[in-house]
Amino acid sequence: MFRKVARVIVVLFFLAGGLSIGYALLNSGWLVASNVILRMTIIILPGIVLGLLGYSFAPRLITKVVQMTEWIEKKLQKMPLGDLIGAAIGLIIGLIIASLLGSSLARIPFVGSYMTIFCSILFGYLGLSLGYKKKEELLNIFNIFPKFGGKDKDKSASAKFEAGRLYKVLDTSVIIDGRIADICKSGFVEGDLVIPGFVLEELRHIADSSDQLKRNRGRRGLDILNKMRKELIARVRIYEQDFPDIQEVDSKLVKLAQVLGADIFTNDYNLNKVAELQGIRVLNLNELANALKPVFLPGEEMVVQIIKDGKESKQGIGYLDDGTMIVVDAGKKHINQTIYVVVTSVLQTAAGRMIFAKPKYNDSRTLYEVDAIG
Repeated sequence: MFRKVARVIVVLFFLAGGLSIGYALLNSGWLVASNVILRMTIIILPGIVLGLLGYSFAPRLITKVVQMTEWIEKKLQKMPLGDLIGAAIGLIIGLIIASLLGSSLARIPFVGSYMTIFCSILFGYLGLSLGYKKKEELLNIFNIFPKFGGKDKDKSASAKFEAGRLYKVLDTSVIIDGRIADICKSGFVEGDLVIPGFVLEELRHIADSSDQLKRNRGRRGLDILNKMRKELIARVRIYEQDFPDIQEVDSKLVKLAQVLGADIFTNDYNLNKVAELQGIRVLNLNELANALKPVFLPGEEMVVQIIKDGKESKQGIGYLDDGTMIVVDAGKKHINQTIYVVVTSVLQTAAGRMIFAKPKYNDSRTLYEVDAIG
């Protein structure tokens, strides 16, 4: 029914256009017709021709218009309500300025009407663009919109955040890692934890991945978030506002940190470097983990289980409980044994800390044999 009505409207529109063209041709002086029938033919014939063209092209034209309308509707539905209001206010202001300016330019001979149209397009676009980008400032001015000016915490993302507060933005890698939940629960992290909406969307895509490993990582990240929201309900905040003009998630995180004046929690090396270049403080959990590992000095003793041979001849490899690698000279013969070792040196690398040691006893006594003798 809708398409039939729309088709009739399109045909009438083309028909009216054709009649207008015929009437203009008749009055232009190009065609001289004194016969009434000829005059009517000149007026009606273009209308019939364009009406038939409109009837032929109407289905295709209606389909394109419907598709474009649906596309615009989907885009608008994804936009936060604060963005829509800011863009609408900017558009209205731009059109008002264009109208005031266009009334003066309309008096210019020959080009006045075109200048009015140009001003409407130009200032309408500028108002729409600036209104969208400066929506927070605009909404703060118009106090007649209290729901979007900072009182309704569920409607506007900016209403949830206050200037001067401490915020920590979490990226995808640190959420999937999972250690952040225990660190925050311990009380060592101050301020509110900010979960961006685009990070949640990325986690959802990872959780829906066809690759099982990625799917498990994504689901683990979502489970960690649910745990944090239950245990730290007063501190976890969801930031719904997106940055459509920015494609990369890392760039969006940097932009969000700049907007909120926040720090970034991450395990991503590249994001770490980019954020530091932008003057944003980065809290890297891997660096924290390395800093919390126990310090061993040359000459100290420890107990280690040799589990495999090393790269060099006669070397054995063991690990501490925190994952620190122990390289034991002449430890290859003690594989699958637990022995006393003496630290010879400690090497700090970008990947972590490595400890070099040698067996305390030159013979093949294990830990249990030493304890039995002692």
